[in-house]
Amino acid sequence: MPKRELRSVLANERVGPYTLLRVDRGEIEPGIPGQFFMLEAPGRLLPRPMSLCAAPSGELAFLIDPIGPGTRALCSLAVGDRLHVFGPLGNGFRLDVTRPLLVGGGIGIAPLPYLSEALGCPPALLGFRSDWHAEAAALVPNAEVVVEPNYVTEALPSGFDVLACGPEPMLDAVRALEPNAQLAWEAPMACGYGACYGCVVEVAGRLERLCVKGPVLAAA
Repeated sequence: MPKRELRSVLANERVGPYTLLRVDRGEIEPGIPGQFFMLEAPGRLLPRPMSLCAAPSGELAFLIDPIGPGTRALCSLAVGDRLHVFGPLGNGFRLDVTRPLLVGGGIGIAPLPYLSEALGCPPALLGFRSDWHAEAAALVPNAEVVVEPNYVTEALPSGFDVLACGPEPMLDAVRALEPNAQLAWEAPMACGYGACYGCVVEVAGRLERLCVKGPVLAAA
């Protein structure tokens, strides 16, 4: 069951342009890779949904891209600061795969370190817009990296069970190549549990709340 707790920041680490925010876990369970948590920075009205990046003993770690006021507020937290953490929420990746390949693009690599650990460090294929962004690939074991103008879909091998997270155009391209892939999608979320209907997306011709139906969906 998800829990909402006030937790303390243990570390704020730069990884290329991103921030790895580590907080003490308390009584919160890390959940299944691909599930997400709502992080509420002090002074911000709405929380932000974040995939769990890693779950070392007693910690929860989140990889965050400071692209707006909410994420910048999270990235500016210092050791000892406190924030509300609510989760785990949503549906994560199915782990019953025989030949996994992790595929990530940009900040979409956020859930892959935790997923990699759960699957025994399978191969990964990661795409970034620059070498600076690609510094985050160090978080994912056994990873091959491509940098624009090259794309992960150009290097995607066949014969694997693909588990992917990244920008929507990348996920659409992966879906076209691997219709049996598992894809972690993104959408604006204000609550994280289906009450606000802010994350409604079209799935198989129906409007669904991504925070309830996903965020991980079957490509087909």
